[in-house]
Amino acid sequence: MIDLHTIDQVIAAGPYSDTWQSLAQAPVPAWFPDAKFGIFTHWGLYTVPEYRNEWYSRNMYIEGYPEFDHHREVFGPQAEFGYKDFIPMFTAERFNADEWLDLFAKAGARYYFPVSEHHDGYQMYRSELSHWNTVETGPHRDIIGELREATLKHGLHFAASNHRAEHWWFMSHGRDFDSDVQGAEADTKGGFYWPAMPERNEFDIHSDPHPTAEYLEDWLLRVCEIIDNYQPELLYFDWWVQHESFKPYMRKLAAFYYNRGAEWGKPTSICYKYDGMAWGSGIVDVERGGYADATPFVWQTDTAIARNSWCYTTSLEYKGVDELVIALLDAVSKNGNLLLNVGPRADGSIADHDRELLETMGAWMAANGEGIYGTRPWRITQEGPTVAGSGMFADQQATEYTAADWRFTTKNGAIYAFCLNPANAESVTCTTFAAYHDGVKPPFNGVIDTVEQLGAGPVSYERTNSGLIIVPVQRPGFAANLPIGFKITVQ
Repeated sequence: MIDLHTIDQVIAAGPYSDTWQSLAQAPVPAWFPDAKFGIFTHWGLYTVPEYRNEWYSRNMYIEGYPEFDHHREVFGPQAEFGYKDFIPMFTAERFNADEWLDLFAKAGARYYFPVSEHHDGYQMYRSELSHWNTVETGPHRDIIGELREATLKHGLHFAASNHRAEHWWFMSHGRDFDSDVQGAEADTKGGFYWPAMPERNEFDIHSDPHPTAEYLEDWLLRVCEIIDNYQPELLYFDWWVQHESFKPYMRKLAAFYYNRGAEWGKPTSICYKYDGMAWGSGIVDVERGGYADATPFVWQTDTAIARNSWCYTTSLEYKGVDELVIALLDAVSKNGNLLLNVGPRADGSIADHDRELLETMGAWMAANGEGIYGTRPWRITQEGPTVAGSGMFADQQATEYTAADWRFTTKNGAIYAFCLNPANAESVTCTTFAAYHDGVKPPFNGVIDTVEQLGAGPVSYERTNSGLIIVPVQRPGFAANLPIGFKITVQ
C-alpha cells in the first residue's frame, strides 16, 4: 500500500524536488505536441440515472434543482434511496474495453484519458485506500486496469484524470435536510460521503473551511496509488486544486509523479486549469475553450461532444461533427491539442449517435491527418471574418463559420490550409496566398509549387490578386460543411 514515507523516499531519490523551480524543469512528453487528438471519457456512478449531467450526486441533494425532484419521483426520498444506493445498479454489463479503444483509435485519437474518480468519490479502479471502488462493489471489475490494457494494446498513450479534490464539499448539501448524507458515512474517514464540508465559492482560493491535513493526505495517497498501479503518462486535475490548501500537496504529488516517470524511462506531465500549478511545471488546459492566437507553449483544450453534459444522459445537446473538427483545427493551429469527451452509457455501451460522431471524425482524420499529426503552428494562424471565442467555456455557443474562414499548420516545409466550411462552393479562395500586385506585398510572398487536397490528390488552382483560388474535388461520404484541407508546397 502506498504511504507518505514512500512518497518522500521517491522524491528524495529522484531528479525533481517538490519546489516549483525544480518542477518547472520537467519537459512535456515529446509525443504530446505531435499527438494532437485525445479521447476523454466520463463514466461512473453518476451515469446510472442518465439525468441532466455528471453533477447529479451533488444536485440531487439541493432542493429546487431538477435532480432533487427527479430523484424523489423516480427513486424515492433521499433518506431512503441516497446516491450510494446506485452502486448495486452500476453493473457495467455491456462494458468492453477493447471495443471502446478500437473505436477511439479508429476515431484518430493518439491518447486516452478515463476519469478514475469524479467529485462523487467513487473509484473506478482497484484501491487499498477505500472500499468504495468498482472492484469491491458495483461491477466488481478494475475498470481503469482494463482500459489501460486496451489502450496500450491499441497503441495509444494512457493517461488518467482525477477529480477527487472537489469531494471536500461536493456532497455537503445532503446535510441540510433528512437524507443519507448523515452519520458515519459523512463524518468519518472511510465513509462514502466524507467529509461533506460546506460548499463555498468554488473560485475563492482562500475559502474556509480549509481542507484538513487528513483530507489532503488522503487525496495525495489516492492519486499516488493511481500513479504506481497504472503508470499513466499524463494526469489531469479539475479546477479546485488551485485552492491554497492544495499547494504543498500538489508540489509533492508532481515531484513524486515526475520522478516515477524518470524511473519508468518516460517523461510524465500534469494537465491543470487556471493557476493550479506554477507556470511551466505542467500542461495548461482550457476547458471548453481556447486561445485567440497561437501560443509559444503547448496546451490542451478539453471539451465534450455534448454542450450540456460530460456524461451520457437522455437529454444531450449534441454538437455537429463539423463543430468538433473545427475545434480540433482551431486548437492545432494555435499549438494546442483537443481532448474530446464521450460519455458511455451506464451499462458500459457507447450510444449509437456518439459512435457515429467518432466514426465520422475518424474518416475525416484518415483523409486529413497529415495536416494535423506532428504539425506546428505556421507564422499565420488563421484567416477570415469569423472571430472564435477564447478563454474558458467559450464554446458554449456554436460559431457559424464560412468558406472565407481558414486555419493553418505546417510540417516538413509544407503549409496546410484548412477551409472551415466549404459548403457546396465550386471553388474556395484563401486571401493569405494572394499574388503580389500593384506594389502590395501579400501576407505570403513565396513561390507556390504544388497544391493538393488532403485525401484526394492534386487539384486545380490559380493564384490571383484576390487570393489562391482552389477548385476542390468531390468528397464522397463527407458532409459539405466539414472542413477541407490542402497541402501547399513551395519552390
